[in-house]
Amino acid sequence: MALDRITYETLRNQPVDSVRNAIRDGAWTRHTAGLARGKLQCNLAILSAEYALDFLTFCQRNPKPCPVVGISDKGNPMMPTLGHDIDIRTDVPQYRIFRDGALTGEQSDISDLWRDDLVSVALGCSFTFENALVAAGIPVRHIERDTTVPMFSSNIQLTPAGPFSGTMVITMRPIPKDRVDDAIRISGQFPQAHGAPVAIGDPADVGIADLSKPDWGEPVPVADDEVPVYWACGVTPQNVLRAANLPLCITHTPGCMLIADVGERDDTNILSGLKPVEHTNLER
Repeated sequence: MALDRITYETLRNQPVDSVRNAIRDGAWTRHTAGLARGKLQCNLAILSAEYALDFLTFCQRNPKPCPVVGISDKGNPMMPTLGHDIDIRTDVPQYRIFRDGALTGEQSDISDLWRDDLVSVALGCSFTFENALVAAGIPVRHIERDTTVPMFSSNIQLTPAGPFSGTMVITMRPIPKDRVDDAIRISGQFPQAHGAPVAIGDPADVGIADLSKPDWGEPVPVADDEVPVYWACGVTPQNVLRAANLPLCITHTPGCMLIADVGERDDTNILSGLKPVEHTNLER
């Protein structure tokens, strides 16, 4: 595959190793929705070990938006529980760098920023269950349009831990009215990827003023025979990390995920072999 001629449609048909090589070589720096089907996709948080325990406590208390699926050793950029050759410094299409709570840049390789005190935390991503929705004949509009899923700040409060607190970020997907129950059932099979929706219907109920103006990603239309369905989003910890004003933290750019070697349904990729507990009080 010629790296200088990669298109989204070409990459969608490539195995995970080829997709990762394109990302590592800097030939693909866009979203990963629909790529390496069947493989677990992960959000990313990299922070100093000084703050890692509080952050992991926060994730444990908020498993819907923050389902932990992998943790690196301090100072080690490799993620052996997620794949045989995953280098966290190069294998995400685009990274965001935050210093003292401010976004200071985006880049496709963070080798120059790596330090011996950094810990990487991989978190499950809703892109994982999207493949199952598509396989069941449920349309996923942002994949059809080759765009990034629309993401919104919500009014759903999170349980704090240490310096980490805030509200949940959610994604929206228009689902045909006669397939909503199927979408709930299918996504609920992937608790490591945010699980079942947190809300359905009126955007005002979750604090969204205008579905055509997402805070991240790109808008998608909702047809008359569809209903907006909202899932917890892995941009949540990104916002929480930024609000904590850490001296340095690094995340993925929204929509640009780490793709693991392990399968979407492979429970061995879950921390300690346990699935995160669903927050039933958030189901609406």
